[in-house]
Amino acid sequence: MRYHHVDVFTDRPYGGNSLAVFPEADSLTGAQMRAITQELRHFESVFLVRDDSPGRPRRARRARVFDLTGELDFAGHPLIGAAAVLHELHGSADHETWTLRLPDRPVDVTTERRGPGRYASLLDQGAAAFLDRPDPDGLAALFALEPGDLDPSLPPEVISTGLRYLVLPVRGDALARARVAQPLDAPLARLGAEFAYLLDAAAMEGRHWSNDGLLEDVATGSGAGCAAACLRGHGRIGSGERSLLRQGRFTGRPSVMTVSADGHGRDIRSVRVGGGVALVGEGRLRELPPP
Repeated sequence: MRYHHVDVFTDRPYGGNSLAVFPEADSLTGAQMRAITQELRHFESVFLVRDDSPGRPRRARRARVFDLTGELDFAGHPLIGAAAVLHELHGSADHETWTLRLPDRPVDVTTERRGPGRYASLLDQGAAAFLDRPDPDGLAALFALEPGDLDPSLPPEVISTGLRYLVLPVRGDALARARVAQPLDAPLARLGAEFAYLLDAAAMEGRHWSNDGLLEDVATGSGAGCAAACLRGHGRIGSGERSLLRQGRFTGRPSVMTVSADGHGRDIRSVRVGGGVALVGEGRLRELPPP
């Protein structure tokens, strides 16, 4: 089973968010995909399968994304990295568009060849749903912060472009001091959220951890999409304006994401997240896990 090691949200190898892409995973079961992901220890892996849906676009694949605990309905950096690998293997022009079909919906990713082993990918995450504006009381403490560390000009919001994030705006040096102070699954579930994304809107920088706090993500495309919707909804970025959002400084893997959102207020019709992709290497599994 062949796979590709790529780094996403960077213009060079050994930076950004690493990823394993399996471009020919038709024969794998979900259990095998999960076991392979846990073996390779990337934050996520993506498995591409032929798409036999009626009327499918020519450049279409089904995509299954796994993190270390299980399958995700949506993700950002795996789709961006997967599209770059498809361009490397099957692209004939410098610009291509790929349709990746997730369990619930298809998404489009455009790719641009920028040199040997270098691509830029842009994922259209679709419309943003503003689900709730929770009371900020107690939210700072989830991340070992004080109420005064929250940004008074931006309220916390639960937003989804595929995954439900609590976007928690902070200010000053709060982003540097933040950590997960207690398991987040239960408090986030009470808010109708699955994950949390801390956002310093003034510095245009974010942080995200696994809900147990044991692992910090390098660059979170799905969370960045929700942050972009928040920023546009409050007029911090112009409609369709491409802005740079940074993440990964505290993991030693600085990453840069391009984000934009079209619409006004809570009517955000399209959110896009993109960045560079560097192809690092290729490998082959000599043995597969049990099905």
